[in-house]
Amino acid sequence: MTDAPYADDLLLALAIADEVDRLTLANFATGNLTVETKPDDTPVTAVDRAAEQTVRRLIAQHRPADAFVGEEYGTAGEAARRWVVDPIDGTKNFVRDVPVWATLIALLDGDDAAVGVVSAPALGRRWFAARGQGAWAGQSEATARRLHVSDVAALERASVSYSSLSGWREIGRYGQFLDLLDAAGRTRAYGDFWSYMLVAEGAVDIAAEPELELYDMAALVAIVEEAGGRFTGVDGTPGPYGGNALATNGLLHDEVLSRLG
Repeated sequence: MTDAPYADDLLLALAIADEVDRLTLANFATGNLTVETKPDDTPVTAVDRAAEQTVRRLIAQHRPADAFVGEEYGTAGEAARRWVVDPIDGTKNFVRDVPVWATLIALLDGDDAAVGVVSAPALGRRWFAARGQGAWAGQSEATARRLHVSDVAALERASVSYSSLSGWREIGRYGQFLDLLDAAGRTRAYGDFWSYMLVAEGAVDIAAEPELELYDMAALVAIVEEAGGRFTGVDGTPGPYGGNALATNGLLHDEVLSRLG
């Protein structure tokens, strides 16, 4: 994999994830967190901020010409190559000692999702991909296994994962989403990054969320697509740019888009 495009960027992202994992895991379930509420009514901790500062520092050191977009401190630079980071995706879980949270690190090259790393140290899991290199699960390239989406082609046999229902009402697709769940063979709310990684692993066939930001999605796209799946907005907008997300094994994508309307 080391001769492929973006191979060095992927190695950098993996090394950064190693450092951030040490920070976040050391502060997980300690009982010492101070939780603040941001203007958008979502929680944030000093660990979220320190994790993003760590990624920013290392990107500035190793890729000084690249731009940076982070959840906690916004955008720096205007280059076509942008590192997009959610320091802790699943902060509500993090502060309640639920182990389903992850650091998301992506490289966007223009509009293309070139690199994605999703590292969930409390679960002992990591997923990563670079364009043209496939999608993988494991702590490093040396120990990783290659991922591929499922071959389920019928909705009545498909497994759907989601995060919550309320947001679907807010975007005017509540009824459509409930109809999708009713038509599916199995539904579970694994939530956040994990829904999409399960699609990439072939364990889930459809994942969708109604309201997301770029930093919530950017790292997921390369992993899902390199595993053979599709990632769009619920209106079909390619990639992480639609303000919401639909990821599937590809075989079910058009039908789900049609059902969500």
